[in-house]
Order: sequence, then structure tokens, then C-alpha cells
Amino acid sequence: MDYFLTEEQQMIRDLARQIAEEKIVPVRAELDEKNEYPWEVIKTLAQSDMIGLFIPEEYGGLGKGCLELCIAVEELSRACVGVSTTYAANALGTYPILLFGSDEQKKKYLPDIAAGKRLVAFGLTEANAGSDAGGIQTTAKLEGNEYVLTGTKQWITNGGEAEIYTIIAITDKAKGPRGASAFVVEKSTPGFTFGKKENKMGIRASSTRELIFDNCRIPKENLLGKEGMGFIVAMKTLDSSRTGVGAQGLGVAQGAYEEAVKFARQRHQFGHPVISFQAVQHMLADMAIEIEAARALIYSVARYVDSGAKDISKPSAMAKTFGTDVGMKVTTNAVQVMGGSGYMKEYPVEKMMRDAKILQIYEGTNQIQRNVIGQEIIKEAARNK
Repeated sequence: MDYFLTEEQQMIRDLARQIAEEKIVPVRAELDEKNEYPWEVIKTLAQSDMIGLFIPEEYGGLGKGCLELCIAVEELSRACVGVSTTYAANALGTYPILLFGSDEQKKKYLPDIAAGKRLVAFGLTEANAGSDAGGIQTTAKLEGNEYVLTGTKQWITNGGEAEIYTIIAITDKAKGPRGASAFVVEKSTPGFTFGKKENKMGIRASSTRELIFDNCRIPKENLLGKEGMGFIVAMKTLDSSRTGVGAQGLGVAQGAYEEAVKFARQRHQFGHPVISFQAVQHMLADMAIEIEAARALIYSVARYVDSGAKDISKPSAMAKTFGTDVGMKVTTNAVQVMGGSGYMKEYPVEKMMRDAKILQIYEGTNQIQRNVIGQEIIKEAARNK
């Protein structure tokens, strides 16, 4: 289908696809097997200005929006979700600075981020604070001109590799979620260390580590916004990024679908290619329908976000939920279409299926997304009665 992309958007799509085909596809199995961070791919993305795609031109970026970022993420995910997670998590970590940073903070950090010189990570999740962001235990205490951070963040993408971290910590325990604040912490800060690199089921090309703060002192100028705004920073950041997670689901679904179609044309049973069997055709037809429906929703929501709309929680939750559910379903069915071959590491769909699972979990589980959507439905019903 034609989604009426501008010439510039088509160029972004084509460039991201070229990088995916030339730089990611040849190494994705090795990156997965070795649990290896894709530094060479990141360098290529930086050299092509793709890292700074969503950063305003005044800070050295290309000044594009949610739709362009989703297009790029989709194409990278078509090749490898592990690599696209590394890329997308950089944007996730940058959004707090973009949305709530002072002009001085933006000038300090964004040019290096846009140039790909310094990667970013977002630190919200803890052992007892994932879906329940109000359960954060990491604290930040103001002492003179410094905040002292103490606590541990868990399962942080780009952990240990990124140079800049946007962290949510509690500055006033008595206020609960209203007592959370957001900070920028640099990797070289004394008292800031990392746990082991996690050994994951999927997205193994990305790095996932604990962030450990032990009497970690940062300048008070590293506060993003004002004290007590941390929960708002986190929620606005996730609202802005969740459509991109949906795009990851869309991309991996597209990649798996293409592999299944190619295999079904080549594999013969009972004297015929298996694509000639109606049962297989129906599976492929459902996959194609679901992919186009996901793309239509995700592109539409991305355009809505780019319009400057304020009420994006519900549509971004829809895009994330539907896109990632489609990603999981299509990759699973691609393995089924390919049978025993699909289960083998010789073919990429088994990796795609493993990678797809996390998309239904991170940046808010799809069950939590349905809660968000449900609460918005209740509010709308109350306003319209």
C-alpha cells in the first residue's frame, strides 16, 4: 500500500533498508550467538546521520519526527530487533532531555548525541518498579550543590555502553510518585558502576545491565525540569517512544513474513511448492493482513504525535500493543510455515521469534498498555455522558 510518504521520508526508509541489508543481515546471527554489541553498525548509523534523525537541527540533528523515526526503526527491525533496540533505546534515553531539558542542558548533550559520539540510556526500571513506576527505590538527596544518588536500576538497555543516562530517582519519599525527579548522569561519574551483562533469550545484540549508584554525586544542574517532575518525565517519555516499539513489532513481522514466503515458494511437498497449499496460503494471507493493519495504525499514530497533539497516551499504547502483538504472532506463524527448518538457527525466523517476545514486555507490558487504553476509555465516557 502507498502510505503517501514524502520524498525525504522515502529516502530515510531506503537508507535504513540499505544499512539493514548491507551491515546488519550479514552479521546478525553472529551478534546474536556471541551476545555482542553492534558497534560497527552504530558507527554506520552515526556516519549516515541516522542517530540524530529525531534531534532538532539547532543541536546538530535532522529535525525529523516520530514518523521518520518509526520508519527507520521498522527497517532496522526487519533485519534485527537486537540492533534496532540499541538504536531505539538511544532515542528513549534522549527524550527526557529533549522534552524537559533546559537550553543549557540541550546545548551540552544533544550535539554529541546527534553525532553519535555519545549514546544514551534510560533508567526507570528496578527490581520492584517496572510496570509500577511508583515503586522506585533509588534515591537522590540534595547535599549542597550536588545530588547524591543511591540505588540500583535493572534491565537497562545500552547499560554500560552508553555515555549518558537519564535516571528517575526519588527526591521526596513522603510524596510517593510525586516525589520522583529526573536527572542526567554521565558514565564517568564516581560511584556509578554496572552489573553483569545479562544473558537474554532474544535481542542479544543489545546490551542489558544493572546500573548501580553508590554515593554517586552529580551537580544539581543535572536535574531535568524541577524536583517532583520525575514521574511526568517518565510518562511523557514513554508516550513519545511507544509508537517506535510498535514499529519494531511491525518490522520484525515484515522480515519474518518475507522469509516465510520465500521458503514456501522453494520448499516442495507432494510434488508441489508448499505455497500452493491453501492452508499455507491462509496463514500467509493473515500475516499480510495483520502487517498492513499494524503499519496503517502505527504510521497514523506517528503522524498524530508529530501534529503536536497532547493526548497521545491512548493512541501510542494502541500502536505499541497492536504492533508488538502482530510481531509475536507473525514470527510464530513464520516458524510454523517453515516447519522444522524454521526451528533451526540456519534460518533467521527462530531468532526473530525470540526477539519479538520482549516487545510485548518492555516499555510497559501489553497488559499495562491495555490498562492505559481502558482508563482513557473511562475518561472519555465520563466526558461524553
